Amino acid sequence: MQQVEELKGRVKELIVRQLKLEIEPASIKDDAPLFGDDPGGLGLDSIDALELVLGIEKEFGIKVQDEEVGVKAFASVNALCEFVESKAA
Repeated sequence: MQQVEELKGRVKELIVRQLKLEIEPASIKDDAPLFGDDPGGLGLDSIDALELVLGIEKEFGIKVQDEEVGVKAFASVNALCEFVESKAA
C-alpha cells in the first residue's frame, strides 16, 4: 500500500511540475478527471496530454504507445498509476 501512495505522490508532482501548474500536488484528487471540463478535475487539454506523456516516459522510463494514450490510461491519477505499474511490471 505504501508503494501505491508513493507512486500517486510522484505522479501528482510530475503533473504539477511538467505542466507548470500553480497548485499543490496534494490538492489533486486521486480519482478526479485530468481532462475535460468536469468542475472537480484539472481541465487539461491535448497539449497538456503531450507534455504529460513526455514527463511519464522520462520519469518512469516507460514508452507510451499512441494507441495506449487513450482516455482510459490518462483518465485520473489512479488510472495513470495503474498504467505506470502495468508498464513497469
